Amino acid sequence: MANSSTIYKADINITDMDRNYYAQHPLTIACHPSESEQRMMVRLLAFILNADPALQFGKGLSSQDEPALWKKSDIDEILLWIDLGQPDEKRIRHACHRAKQVIIYTYQPRATAPWLKQIQSTLARFDNLTIKHLDQANVDNLSSLVKRTMSLQCTLQDGELWINDDEQQINITL
Repeated sequence: MANSSTIYKADINITDMDRNYYAQHPLTIACHPSESEQRMMVRLLAFILNADPALQFGKGLSSQDEPALWKKSDIDEILLWIDLGQPDEKRIRHACHRAKQVIIYTYQPRATAPWLKQIQSTLARFDNLTIKHLDQANVDNLSSLVKRTMSLQCTLQDGELWINDDEQQINITL
């Protein structure tokens, strides 16, 4: 019998002063059995940083054709494709051809440098691709917020993110 996904609930209140975006997002996040809580929290962070009413979680690790997060237009055009980690060249090409904008959040420092070196020449030709690296300390701090039910206050201003729950506050410099 296969393990099923673990379901997490997150009520996210976002105040993004950099983008003038202010909203409450009640989210249900499925953590695939092969996905770590750390990766799930990086998905949640990517949601916070790119929050929009149309932004949705993809099927994740169980689907090769969908990103971790994406935003589609009313006519099903992919406006934003967000992946995590170190996707292979084929996946990056696929994403860049399908979406208007692609963002990859890397968060594993030992794996990121060799990955970037290997695919650097391929990445240079995509104008719609952005790669953002998350510092390991920030990812570890983010992981300390994991609960099955989370209520988070998120404030973004001048490239800094503060996330509060009932017990702690963490600061992430972007």
